[in-house]
Amino acid sequence: MLVVRKPIKDMIIIRLNPGDDVLATLTEAAKQNDIKNAVIVSAFGSTQNHHFHVVTTPDLPPVDAFVKEEKASDIISITGAIINGRVHAHITHSDTEIAYGGHLEPGVRVLTFLNIFLAEVDFDFNKFDSIGKIEELRG
Repeated sequence: MLVVRKPIKDMIIIRLNPGDDVLATLTEAAKQNDIKNAVIVSAFGSTQNHHFHVVTTPDLPPVDAFVKEEKASDIISITGAIINGRVHAHITHSDTEIAYGGHLEPGVRVLTFLNIFLAEVDFDFNKFDSIGKIEELRG
């Protein structure tokens, strides 16, 4: 196991408006504000549709299933990270009966609003994906 403690540089709040593409707008906000590495802490709002993918097999590499539908839903969470400027987000939608979601795909449009909260950190998340000595990863 690897545990690294890093302070939060800034809390960044992003408001998306009706019709905004969630992934495209979040990516553009990160680019325009020079956000290289951040944790997606929370998000809430609603969308007009959903588009996500989930893994469907237990073997590597996994097979993905893509789910896309024109159906309004509440967003009860978005989690993930911005890693060297690239958004890696997972989204959870809900309706009157169930919650569902997976890896956020392009084309999800905001219905009423969507607020996203980011905690910017001075840490290269790519180091968690590398294989190396623990001492190298802590830097």
